[in-house]
Amino acid sequence: MSLVAATILTIDEGLLMPDYESNNAVNATEGTVNSATATDIVTDVLIIGAGLAGITTALALPKTLKITVLSKAGLEECSSHYAQGGIAASLDKDDSVNDHIADTLIAGAGLCAPDNTSRILTKGQQAVQWLCSQGVPFTQTALAAQKQNYSSTDSLTDSPTDSPADSATDSLNDGSNQSNGTTQLTTADLHLTKEGGHGCRRVAHADDATGLHTMQALLAKAQLATNITILPYHEALQLLTSSASTPVAPSTAVKSPNAITAIQIQPQRQLLRQCQGALVFDHTKQQQLTITSRAVVIASGGLGQLFARASAPNVCVGDGVMMAWQAGCRLANLEFIQFHPTGLALADSSFLVSEALRGEGGHLYCPLTAERFMVAIDPRAELAPRDIVARAIAAQIATNGLGFVHLDVSHLPALFLTQHFPQIYQTLLALGIDLTTDPIPVAPTAHYSCGGIVTCSDGLTDVMGLYAAGEVAYTGLHGANRLASNSLLECVVVGRNIAAHLPTYLSAPQWTAPLIDNDKLISLSGCLVLDKQESNKQLSDKQSLSKNKSLSAKNGKLQQQATNQQSSKQQSSEQQIIKKISTENYSTQSIELATISIELKALMSSHLGITRNAQSLQQALIQISHWQQQLAAMKRIKSLLLDIECLTVSNSSVTLNELTQFQLARQLQLASLIIQSAYQRCESRGGHYRLDYPTLANQATVSVIEPEAAEVNYAQRYQAYAMAESG
Repeated sequence: MSLVAATILTIDEGLLMPDYESNNAVNATEGTVNSATATDIVTDVLIIGAGLAGITTALALPKTLKITVLSKAGLEECSSHYAQGGIAASLDKDDSVNDHIADTLIAGAGLCAPDNTSRILTKGQQAVQWLCSQGVPFTQTALAAQKQNYSSTDSLTDSPTDSPADSATDSLNDGSNQSNGTTQLTTADLHLTKEGGHGCRRVAHADDATGLHTMQALLAKAQLATNITILPYHEALQLLTSSASTPVAPSTAVKSPNAITAIQIQPQRQLLRQCQGALVFDHTKQQQLTITSRAVVIASGGLGQLFARASAPNVCVGDGVMMAWQAGCRLANLEFIQFHPTGLALADSSFLVSEALRGEGGHLYCPLTAERFMVAIDPRAELAPRDIVARAIAAQIATNGLGFVHLDVSHLPALFLTQHFPQIYQTLLALGIDLTTDPIPVAPTAHYSCGGIVTCSDGLTDVMGLYAAGEVAYTGLHGANRLASNSLLECVVVGRNIAAHLPTYLSAPQWTAPLIDNDKLISLSGCLVLDKQESNKQLSDKQSLSKNKSLSAKNGKLQQQATNQQSSKQQSSEQQIIKKISTENYSTQSIELATISIELKALMSSHLGITRNAQSLQQALIQISHWQQQLAAMKRIKSLLLDIECLTVSNSSVTLNELTQFQLARQLQLASLIIQSAYQRCESRGGHYRLDYPTLANQATVSVIEPEAAEVNYAQRYQAYAMAESG
């Protein structure tokens, strides 16, 4: 079976895509808004995702704009909420932005985009100060805490004045300063910790639950804002786009001090499209609605839940990446999945044991030999970048057979541990582990996607009016391996950059596309070589085909025979499956979908984990192709059995079943793109380690996947593939 199938059975083909045209929500060709329905929403800015990047953007935008924020589940279900360590920025007098940039470039293993990295990290201090102004309760130094306590009890304390950083923030969003009678925190007040890959202490934190405290503070602000509407349990399904009718900004235009690195989108490269909103599924009412907007920001998070062990919540399945790709955006470096070295290795726990524990002096040991193994692997020992530590732990686990190694901090003062890591201490204690005396069992877990939607440091994508920020985006900051705690900083900086750029776009629409240096296009044309057994099978099939084609050519009936053979095979297969399914309850299909979803996670973990090789990647693509064909068959069967249309039926159970098919089809397509990117990167770099290519390539290149959805007719491609397979 050809590996072409792994990329062609997509939702764009119409196999699993909901028929949105049936309720006048969108034109099937252009994706533009047609007549309104009772459930339509009109807004100035639609933000898909209510994590740190999305909420930062909403709060920083002018209050004159009407903003709608979507959360696929509850507001606490986002990776930002669970972030422990902190936010990295050059804040200490002995630190510098240049040092922060240098550490980031080293961790990124030659794949960071230097310009975007500099632009983002240079704004680190401003970003952290902005968070202070929003009321984020960062942990303070002892001296600052004493000052704060004195100020809060002194009735004669004067009102604080704004710092220059605050004044810059107020130009985007006024009224954000604290007014509770206490002195506003400044970055000089903050306690800093150290994490892997950093040359000094530069991570500001709120105890060991930075994400939780940050999101609570920002969401409280957003929920009070009269111009912001937050809609939980609203899942974006597809972006609405049309042909762009506004000019593209010339690459030679005069740029502002915050200008992006960009090039003009050339008509011959792709059709420039404009984003106008999204089709959304309301899980509370179980109905579809259309949200139209003047601009859209995708901040939907990462794709960790494609793996069996992941720190991300269940909503993080990469749907934002796929929506953008199908709308016309390039994707980059999808193969670089960062595995956090120290996920808690108890049952199916997704709890992370913060890198800050190692930053404060924690050690990693082999449980069998009590050897501190990182000392012999890297001069930075436990504070080496995450990819190095994760691979070292994986190697230990492969040898010891226990499924974990030990992280030990019992040599550190107990009072220090309980005060600085209260959440980790209490969580572990509830599980029977006292970190002040006991070692902690840890193992690597899928944690962060370093690639995503191609953007610049201002969040612009290849589609006019569509921005992206956070883990869903690729700015080039993280390169081949993210430096610890740079992700929260990127969320805030790029979110605020979007908020600064977006009003200008709305008033005078112009657009530039982000530039990628040293890009290498990923082929999706099925050129991969299969494993030996599959290759031999195909060779045998081709030899038989050759004989048949020779005979058929003489009679001039090759095309007709191929078509008839495929049609006969399809009908026979469908009739067999229909006969089986028509006598069963539809819950059987639900079970099959759930099984595929679970098996996909296991497949990604085993074949696209910390180490990869060609054979395992080939096998994974073959399996994904098989699942895609199963889903395609389910769609055809259901069309024959029931006179229904996806996501518009009144029966709730059927609606949810169709939605599950849609979600799973998109995950399979994304998994295929990731695996093909990994297969075609024949080197080991950062978070991508190939056992069959263990060294660096001579040149560092960025893997880029072009937006095929705008140019390829998948139905025609599938027909061509089917004919080729049938001979």
